[in-house]
Parts: sequence; structure tokens; C-alpha cells
Amino acid sequence: MSIKFAARAGAATLAAALAAPAFAGPTYTNDTGGSFRWYGQFNPSFQSFDDGQEDFNRLVDNEASNSRIGFEIEQAYGENTLRFRFETAFGFRGSDGVSQLTTGDNISWDRTNIRHVDFQFDTASYGRFSAGQGSMATDGITGADFSGTGLGASNSVADSAGGYAFRTTGGALSGVDIGDAFTDLDGGRLGRVRYDTPELAGFTLSTSYGTDVLKDANDRESYDVAVRWANDDAAGFAIDSGIGASWTEETGKADQRDISGSFAVLHKATGLSLNLAAGERDIAGTYAYAKLGYKADLIAAGSTAFSVDYYDGSDMVTAGDSAESWGIAAVQKIDAYNVETYLAYRDYSYADTSATTYQDANVILAGARWKF
Repeated sequence: MSIKFAARAGAATLAAALAAPAFAGPTYTNDTGGSFRWYGQFNPSFQSFDDGQEDFNRLVDNEASNSRIGFEIEQAYGENTLRFRFETAFGFRGSDGVSQLTTGDNISWDRTNIRHVDFQFDTASYGRFSAGQGSMATDGITGADFSGTGLGASNSVADSAGGYAFRTTGGALSGVDIGDAFTDLDGGRLGRVRYDTPELAGFTLSTSYGTDVLKDANDRESYDVAVRWANDDAAGFAIDSGIGASWTEETGKADQRDISGSFAVLHKATGLSLNLAAGERDIAGTYAYAKLGYKADLIAAGSTAFSVDYYDGSDMVTAGDSAESWGIAAVQKIDAYNVETYLAYRDYSYADTSATTYQDANVILAGARWKF
């Protein structure tokens, strides 16, 4: 290990150790089956990015699970339940929002930071009906994962450093950002109407239609469908899977169709897990992702998780290009304080069909997520 790498990793480990004590948000109930609770989390991280020529060390909010606050109201009506959820990110500087040229604002909140303003009506026989700002049917469809290391490693490999540009072998910053070359093709959150069927033999079908209500002068329209299947007791294994398709139309942009999905399996006796994800966009871009994980109770404080993963993508920026990334991650739970500390390393490489060649880049990300 080089002195340079050891110094970066040492600083990251120190940042991961600085976890705050936790307290749980109270839940208030009434006599008619109703409740109110508030919740949130902070997820500060130390980010050390090396573009092959220069290092950049910043304190950021981990975009894999950003800092947020929200509340939920629930009221039972016989066998049915009505819920309302409000949730917003704090707007802290994200790990994918800094680059070689800018550090961004420490705090910059606007309405696009609102994650949920969501009404849900769960029925005993007909499934769930949802309306408002919230998850489309394909949101999370590529995220099946039992490894326990999602804070440091997932198929959304650009979360750790998406704003940085690759540097050419000549030393100049290119016009290719990590966030352009690496994508997970996962669904997102929009102002939408959504329907989820009741679970049948582990299967759930979801569909939704939405538009981007949080942006001005935006006429984006999206609709999607997804199928999920899970089994928590499959002869000593747990399985989670899903596949979905989404279509997006917006004035001035080409129509696009995404097909993506994921599969995860956990061997309960050993704590070993495997998750796979893949996606294709019809107008440009395909990728495949694999992660091996191991989780065990090694210390009394809480479970310890490790993983190694690999991402391979193509045609994301220009036809014929390729993007590869591999990473390792460790997450330690501290159950008494609702804290998860993490340390992760990720390497990025990119090549295209032009005469330009690019240096590999890497990032160390460490921090602690405190839930309250």
C-alpha cells in the first residue's frame, strides 16, 4: 500500500468513527387505529477522490442514502389503511455534486429536494393505490441486495463521485463525467399515480404514470410497469428479485425506453450473498453488475458486512465506449445508537473510440449514517 493511499484511507477511517449518538423519533397514537411518527437520518461522509493526477478531499453527504427528515400519518378504516408521508432531503452538498472545478454549496435546498408528498390507500383485497410525489413502479428495481453494504457499494456506482470528470492521459480534464459514463437505469420519484397488486405467492405487480412536478416548465411524462418476487424461506435461502420497463417522453428529447432488473440471494447459515443487476436503454447504453457479500455478527456491537463488486457498461456517452468499475466496502452496525459506519474504495476506468485516452480514477468514501 502506498503512503499516499494509506494517508487517504486513514483520514477516511477517522471520519467513519465520528458517529453521533441516536435517539428515536416518538410515535403518537389515537384510539381509532391512527398514528403519527417522525423520522430522519444524517449521513456525512469523507470523500477522497484521485483522478490520476490530483487528489481532492471533501466532506460531503453520501448520495447513496442522503440526509433527510420526514413524517408519516396512518389511519385505519376497518381492514383498510390510509397513509400520508412527507419527506425531504436537507440539501447538503452531495457526494455526486462536487468536482475538480467546484465544491458546490454546503447547503442548497429547493423544492427538488422533496422526496415524498405521498398519499397511499392500502386495501385488504384490492392492493395499494398511491398518488402524489413518490416512487414510480420501477424505483428500486435494480437494488435487490442482501449484502448489507449498500452505503458504500451498489450498482449505482456514480453515487460516490459522479460529478468528477475523467482526466486524459495528457493531463487535461475531459468532458466525460463519471455520472455520465455510469448509470443504474433505475426508476425514480415523480408526481405520479401508482397501483400495486396484492402479493400472490411472493409476486407483486406495480404500474404507474408520472410527471416531474418539482421542476419548472417541464413536460416530462413517464409510465412504467414492474414485477417483483421475493421468498424469505427458500430452503435456507432468502431471494429477492424484480424486473421492470419504463417509457419516458419529453419535448426536445428523444423518447426512451429502459428495461432493468436485479436478483439477490442470501445463504442464511453462512451470511454469504450474491446480487446481480442489469439494464438497457434503447437509445443508448447497457450495463451489468455483480456483487459478492458476507455478513456476520463478529462483534457484540452489531453485524459486520463486507463486499466486493464489479460494474461493466457500454455506449453510455458515445457509441462504442466502455466503462468499468470495481469496489470493496465494509459496513459496521452499532445497534445501540442506530449507527452504521462504513469505509469503501472504488476504481473507475473509461475508454471510447476517439484518439483520446483517459486515466483511471478512484475514490475513498467513509462516514456514518445515524438514523433517528
